[in-house]
Amino acid sequence: MTNEDFVIQHRHDDVRVLALRKAEEGVDIKWCLQQIEGWQKACDKLPQWAKQDGLWYPPALSMEQCSSEHTAEYKKSVVSRLLPDASERLRFADLTGGYGIDFSYMASLFAESCYVERNAELCRVAEHNFNVLSLTGAKVVCADSTEYLHSATANYSLLYLDPARRDGVGRKTVAIGDCTPDIGAILDDLLRASRYVVIKLSPMLDLSAALVVLKCVKEIHVVSVKGECKELLFVLDARYEGMPAYHAINLASADEPFICSHEQKIDTVLSVAGQCIVLAQGMYLFEPNASILKAGVQDVLCQCYGVAKLHPMSNLFISKEPVEGFPGRAFKVVDYCGFSKKELRAMLGETKRANLAIRNFPSTVADLRKKLRLAEGGDVYLFATTLADGSHVLVRCAK
Repeated sequence: MTNEDFVIQHRHDDVRVLALRKAEEGVDIKWCLQQIEGWQKACDKLPQWAKQDGLWYPPALSMEQCSSEHTAEYKKSVVSRLLPDASERLRFADLTGGYGIDFSYMASLFAESCYVERNAELCRVAEHNFNVLSLTGAKVVCADSTEYLHSATANYSLLYLDPARRDGVGRKTVAIGDCTPDIGAILDDLLRASRYVVIKLSPMLDLSAALVVLKCVKEIHVVSVKGECKELLFVLDARYEGMPAYHAINLASADEPFICSHEQKIDTVLSVAGQCIVLAQGMYLFEPNASILKAGVQDVLCQCYGVAKLHPMSNLFISKEPVEGFPGRAFKVVDYCGFSKKELRAMLGETKRANLAIRNFPSTVADLRKKLRLAEGGDVYLFATTLADGSHVLVRCAK
C-alpha cells in the first residue's frame, strides 16, 4: 500500500487510534498521520483545499497558524482594490510564506510572485502544492526574510508579511518587536522595496501601540470570522502621509464592512441614552461586533445609525426603531430592572436558563450567574450593564 492510498483510506479515522496501530508495509505512518490530521482540519478551515486531491499538509503548528480560507480570500480582495489595474500587479513577495495559504490567494493576481520561507520542509510542501494548484509564475525561495529583502534587486508592487508570533521556547508573543522578523527594524527597507506593504499581526495587539512602531499606515483592517476577531491587517503605502482609515470586517456573517476615517473616529459626537432617549420596554438593543470594538470605532455608530449608547463605556446601544444593517447583534428589549431581590424576582420569574453577558458592570458572568441561579442557554438574553446615571441594570431581551 502506498502512503497516498493509506491516507485516502483512513482520512476520516481518529488519528490517535491510527497512531497505535502497527504500520503497514511500505507506509510512512508518521507522514500519513500528519496528512490525515491536516486534511481533517482543512475540512473546516480550508474547505476548498480539502476538496483538492494531492495537496500536502504541514505539521500541526503550521496548520494552526495558517490563515483560514475566509481571511485569505479577504486579503485577496484588499489587494485587488489597492491595485485595480492588472498592469500594476507586476511583482509580489510573501516574505513569511508559512503554509502558503495567503500567498496562494494573492499570488494569483500577479504576473510574478515569490514565496520566501526559511523552513526547508515548508518550502518543499509549498512547491508541491503550488504545482498541484497550477499556480503559474510562483517561485519558492528557502531563505531568511530579512536576508532576502536586503539581497533583492527588483522593486515590488506589494510585499506581505505575517511575522512569527512565538518566542524561542514556543510561547505566543504579541508585540511587534517580539515577532520574527521585527517589522520595526526592517520597515524602511520594506517601504523602499515596495509601494504597498501588507502586514498581518495578532488580534491581541493594541492598535495605538502598533501605530507608534509603523508608519505610512493607510488602512487598518480588523478582521473577524463569525464574530471572533482573528487578525489585524495593516496596509502601508510608502506615498501616504495621513492618518489611517479603519475597516471593521466580520466575515461569514450578515454584517456589512464598516469603514470610517481617523477624523470620524476622533471627532464623532457621542449620543448617550438619558439625554435624548430613555431605555424602555419595546425598544431595540444593539451590540457591536468584535471588529467594531477592537477598532475602537463604536462611538461612530451613533451618527451612522441614529442609535444612543446606554453609557459612554457600556458599548451597548438602543433605538426606538429597528436599525437596518447594524454591524453586530440586534435584540428587542422585553424588560429591565435593578438588582434588588424584589425587582429581579419580578422580571425573571420562573426563568431557569439564559444567555448572560456583562458590559461595564462590576461582576463576572460566573458570579452573576450563580447569584441569579441561571443555567446557560435558552432563548432569553440578559445584559448586566450600567446606565448613564451610574445605576446598574439587568436588561432582558429577545433576539
